[in-house]
Amino acid sequence: MIFESVDPTSGATIGRRPSLEDRALATKLEQATGAFESWRRTPLAARSACLQRLAEGLERHAPALAAMATAEMGKTLKSAVAEVQKCAALSRYYAAHAESFLQPERRADFGPGDEVRFHPLGVVLAIMPWNFPTWQTLRFALPALAAGNVGLFKPAPTTAGSALTLEELFPEAGFPSHVFQSLLADPDQVSTLIADPRVAAVTFTGSGRTGKIIAQQAGQALKKCVLELGGSDAFIVLADADVDAAASAAVEARLVCNGQSCIAAKRFLVEEPLYDAFVQRFAATMAAARVGDPRAPETTVGPLASVRFAQHLWQQVERTLAQGARAVVGGSAPLPGSAFFAPTVLVEVPWDSPAATEELFGPVAPVFRVRDRQEAFARANTTSFGLAASVWTRSEEAAQEAAEELQVGSVFINAVVASDPRFPFGGVKESGYGRELGREGLHEFVNVKTIRRPSTSP
Repeated sequence: MIFESVDPTSGATIGRRPSLEDRALATKLEQATGAFESWRRTPLAARSACLQRLAEGLERHAPALAAMATAEMGKTLKSAVAEVQKCAALSRYYAAHAESFLQPERRADFGPGDEVRFHPLGVVLAIMPWNFPTWQTLRFALPALAAGNVGLFKPAPTTAGSALTLEELFPEAGFPSHVFQSLLADPDQVSTLIADPRVAAVTFTGSGRTGKIIAQQAGQALKKCVLELGGSDAFIVLADADVDAAASAAVEARLVCNGQSCIAAKRFLVEEPLYDAFVQRFAATMAAARVGDPRAPETTVGPLASVRFAQHLWQQVERTLAQGARAVVGGSAPLPGSAFFAPTVLVEVPWDSPAATEELFGPVAPVFRVRDRQEAFARANTTSFGLAASVWTRSEEAAQEAAEELQVGSVFINAVVASDPRFPFGGVKESGYGRELGREGLHEFVNVKTIRRPSTSP
């Protein structure tokens, strides 16, 4: 297997790397296993110091990491720099909080010697996506390493350059050798690693189809598995919302990472009284988005990650239009051989069309009219996904109802959905299971160990 990076802006190949030979892969696993024995015994203060230095290294190397991500998958350079800066904040967060998260717990009803401790599991294998090559990787790695685990991660075939660049920062930050290693491995080799008893746990971010395969393999090996899969997040605008604020935020929510984000808003459900005003404002701002070279500072939307992705997105749009939807912005096929896809707004979208039932991974926004908030919440829940939702309202009652009724891992009120180091992130239904980030994300890959010292009668 070849890990090939192609610049979607120009179509030029910028890197070709073969997958590891089986012997080299076995060596990396052996090295990780050995590194765990010393890393887990490293004092927390020393592990936290490595995280602090990594944050500083991320800031120093942000231009190089961002340039590589833009070249390999087409996100705007501005957003790529912001991604690396967010990773520096993530590293500082766990440097500051890992000790408290891992502190043994004593509870009010415990005996004098009873406690719960949090011990690392071992080697954590991660299979990572291409759309956030730095953030997605580090949001698995940093809490896992802070807890005393070691990490092996397989990058997407198209972003190996980003993975190798990131890996170089760890020894510079003082992490011991082999605590964090990238693996240019093919799918069969990944399956072998999952089955290997030296691998303690698995985490995967990507498509539902592949996630089910990973889950099955991890289940057969009786291994902890965290899955962060696709999303078709609802962006709900109720009748009492600030329509200008909602429409402006909707553009941001749809165009993040050129529309190629699991938590990008993908279905816009607008209550009847605000529907026309919202569509008018939303469409105007989407139409004004600047499509072009992602390295140019004025660009809003760069190319999709590949020509193939652009063609697939167009097929979904074309089928939706054929079922009766109407494009008020965009709605044209990409040029032959081009990965660029014009921002598109669809109205009069049938509820059984691809734009309503499938994940649209690109800058396409279907807008649906709903009668009331009850219909909005019910429609939002009809998808097989359950990652997150954004709800726009001035009503505290409506906000509370949304928090209770929406079948998702996160609900954002009058805000765009985003992952944050301080809060657990993940989904339900076909968006996966388990949590990343926050205290909960660190605890996904620990052994929660009960220690009892029952008192005895003299």
